[in-house]
Amino acid sequence: MMSFLSTLAELAPSPKGLSRVDFNNYQTDGFFDELFEACGKPRAGAQLLAKRIAALPPGELIACQRAAEAALLQAGITFAVYGDKSGTEKIFPFDIIPRIVEADDWEILERGLKQRTMALNLFLTDIYNDQKILKDKVIPESLIKTAKTFRSQMVGFTPPRGIWAHVTGTDLIRDRDGQFYVLEDNMRCPSGVSYVLENRQILKRTLPSVFRDSHVLPVDEYPNRLLETLQFLAPQSLSHPRVVTLTPGIYNSAYFEHSFLSQQMGVPLVEGRDLVIRDGYVMMRTTKGYERADVIYRRIDDDFLDPKSFRPDSLLGVPGIMEVYKSGRVALANAPGGGIADDKVIYAYVPQIIKYYLGEDAILPNVPTFVCSNDVERKHVIDNIEKMVVKAANESGGYGMLVGPHASKEQREEFKLKVAENPRNYIAQPMIALSRAPIIVDDHFEGRHVDLRPYILHGKDIFVLPGGLTRVALRKGSVVVNSSQGGGSKDTWVLSKTPTPQVTAITDH
Repeated sequence: MMSFLSTLAELAPSPKGLSRVDFNNYQTDGFFDELFEACGKPRAGAQLLAKRIAALPPGELIACQRAAEAALLQAGITFAVYGDKSGTEKIFPFDIIPRIVEADDWEILERGLKQRTMALNLFLTDIYNDQKILKDKVIPESLIKTAKTFRSQMVGFTPPRGIWAHVTGTDLIRDRDGQFYVLEDNMRCPSGVSYVLENRQILKRTLPSVFRDSHVLPVDEYPNRLLETLQFLAPQSLSHPRVVTLTPGIYNSAYFEHSFLSQQMGVPLVEGRDLVIRDGYVMMRTTKGYERADVIYRRIDDDFLDPKSFRPDSLLGVPGIMEVYKSGRVALANAPGGGIADDKVIYAYVPQIIKYYLGEDAILPNVPTFVCSNDVERKHVIDNIEKMVVKAANESGGYGMLVGPHASKEQREEFKLKVAENPRNYIAQPMIALSRAPIIVDDHFEGRHVDLRPYILHGKDIFVLPGGLTRVALRKGSVVVNSSQGGGSKDTWVLSKTPTPQVTAITDH
């Protein structure tokens, strides 16, 4: 057994029996499977993985899974579920069978994500300044005026370097035909990248030889890339800008990630009470006195950022920080106001946004979307709600959503009333047969639905992390992958088109 497992032997429960877990009886059930073709043959990129798993001694794969879970527990890799009576902190469920993305697929995804990121940043600059896209009636002006995430405080302002969303997480899905679709954009405070980095470390130790021989593109450079992106925002006159991460505190659902990324970047993790405005600058309290903060990677929503500009009852932010920001004496990532590009109603217009600003067709299509503020489309949604997934414009985490085919008659009727009462707040999409990937269930494999959230950094250049967070709906038949709704995650292996040498040789022993 490999040394990693030996180290965790006392922590990982022994697998029941010594059965061999293999793919002999694995069924794709008519869905697009990320590792297997419909006939049961492994896809090209998954052949080595399937072969190595088949060759493992009885009980070893389950031992690997248990060891991985023990490692996550020891590392304290958690998330919070608000309102859960069983406790706030949860260990993020993890399955060691990686999701594999082949090089040709990734090339398309990377180009499409860069295109989308560029267009949405141009949209944000326009929508807060000249509003040409509204004057040309590409998007109904009423949708902007009624959007909860449109910040009037940002009108007439363009952030440093003209970049609004420095960190983006774009959710992708695949249908039965294998086509990737964009499900939604996350341009405010996207979370989850810490799990990507930790999942990778776990897989490199649990399945080292398979990882090495599969020529997987690395994700480890993300913290350095993120730091470079943040430093790029600082005034050019500063040779060594100080970057800090602003967190709401230990009770935030993503606090682990805030502290993890700060540690990885080597920058201070601060709360609002650690920052004050002095002489027109943001200053950080330290044991040596006050020190200037030049770039703030904020993980606080707009509403709570500055009680003088947004919610006056906020105790999480920094009073007066928006005035300093607008004067150019501090940079914020992501810029306030970017949430209008997250609005699920605006999402329906992103193909038109790309065409308008870039003169190009969207490389990555949207899921077909019905905008309920449109009378004709709303009637279609209400008449066909049993076939639809209905979503609130600004909810996330699987909340405020109806999965029509899985809902009760009472739930569908309730949502019909919600849509009729507040049509601006809802969109609907046909039920997509999400692709699946195998997970370990007891002593065998079963398919579970997955999505993919790649992370995009927009600084001097646009960088797409090769991989991302593959979220898994662990409940059988469920299509809701969010961790707050019982989902888990997998490592995402993007395969290199040209095998690259590994910096460090890793061997099983």
